[in-house]
Amino acid sequence: MTATGEDHVTARGGPWWWARRRSAVFDVSLAVVSALECALEGIPFARDAGIPVAVGVVFGLVAGSVLLVRRRWPIAVVLVSIAITPAEMGFLMGVVGLYTLAAAELPRRIIGSLAGMSLVGTLIVTFVKTRQDMSRGDLDIGDWFVPFAAITMSLGFTAPPVLLGLYVGARRRLMESLRERADSLERELQLLAERAEERAEWARNEERTRIAREMHDVVAHRVSLMVVHAAALQAVARKDPEKAVRNAALVGDMGRQALTELREMLGVLRSGGDGPRREPPVSASASASASVPLAAVGVAAAAAAAASRVADDEGPCLAEIEELVGQSAAAGMVVALSVEGDVRSYAPLVEQTAYRVVQEALTNVHKHAAGAKTYVRLAHRVSEIAMQVENEPPEEAASSARLPSGGNGLVGMRERVSALGGVFVSGPTDAGGFRVSAVIPAS
Repeated sequence: MTATGEDHVTARGGPWWWARRRSAVFDVSLAVVSALECALEGIPFARDAGIPVAVGVVFGLVAGSVLLVRRRWPIAVVLVSIAITPAEMGFLMGVVGLYTLAAAELPRRIIGSLAGMSLVGTLIVTFVKTRQDMSRGDLDIGDWFVPFAAITMSLGFTAPPVLLGLYVGARRRLMESLRERADSLERELQLLAERAEERAEWARNEERTRIAREMHDVVAHRVSLMVVHAAALQAVARKDPEKAVRNAALVGDMGRQALTELREMLGVLRSGGDGPRREPPVSASASASASVPLAAVGVAAAAAAAASRVADDEGPCLAEIEELVGQSAAAGMVVALSVEGDVRSYAPLVEQTAYRVVQEALTNVHKHAAGAKTYVRLAHRVSEIAMQVENEPPEEAASSARLPSGGNGLVGMRERVSALGGVFVSGPTDAGGFRVSAVIPAS
């Protein structure tokens, strides 16, 4: 992965306007060479202009050293090179200045104007110099050579550095754009990793809640009935041995049923828990930024798959509610079951939720209203199924098994029904009892 834009900015370590020290060293070297070149070219210029040679050398040194500021003020460098063109100075400064100007992020009209000025200046100076040489007899060539030499010299002096500078500038801007895209992609990957982690955590929490709800429904009802039967067994052990034997058999059957359901649930969870594990991030930044989102997505997918496998496991159905009511009746509860409408089959999750609501409601009656008469009502409607479990107030003389309550029964029922888009209502009745009602869509 490329370095981020922040790292690129903080990497500046050169003096003044230079980004790097080697850039400063390179520009200083170019300025020294340009100053020496202009100083040497200042000697014939001073002789032709009739001024002291020292003045021409100093003038050349000062003019050539302007190349030092080519990165900060490229326009000034090009203007100086154009200004000293009539003195036949600054060949290196003109070439480097045009290249820097074209590579800089300046409007194209400015680059074109200054390049045109340099082209015209070089063309005029070359034309005049060539004609003077021919008039003195230094060159014995036809008149066609003067414009040819002027045009060739001016184009060769101007076009290559300008074209090269335009290419380098475009490539530099492209690299900056790619770097920004890489930074943006890295930030997006980090954001995806965070969101995947959140989804994975949400899936784990949902699965833990669902497992706790299933364990509560499976264990609480069976164990509650076992406790009730054990209390009854203790009460009639000496008075009615035959009834005590029947209660003991019921306790054993319910214990075996509870163990069977627990084994089935744990077996499903064990088979669905072998999902892909998250690998520790690699030390390299590129590997870390790429592997974190994939690992987080893998965790989320594994959790979701485990949840779906457990949810798809076959659970109780509405046909077993009559048996459920019979178990409560065998435990001493006075309970009546009534069914309205045409009995039909529903989606497995709907039937399982309806069964669990009735089961938990009966368990709460065993816990909090032992001996109270209870009514269980089921209504099969066109597009929904409704259920209601209502108990009368318990008698004061009725014995209570004093079963502990975790406080999660009503919460679990409401979560189950709400997850299917249904409505759940619970609360005390005017007569002093308690009512649990739920309506679940059929599909």
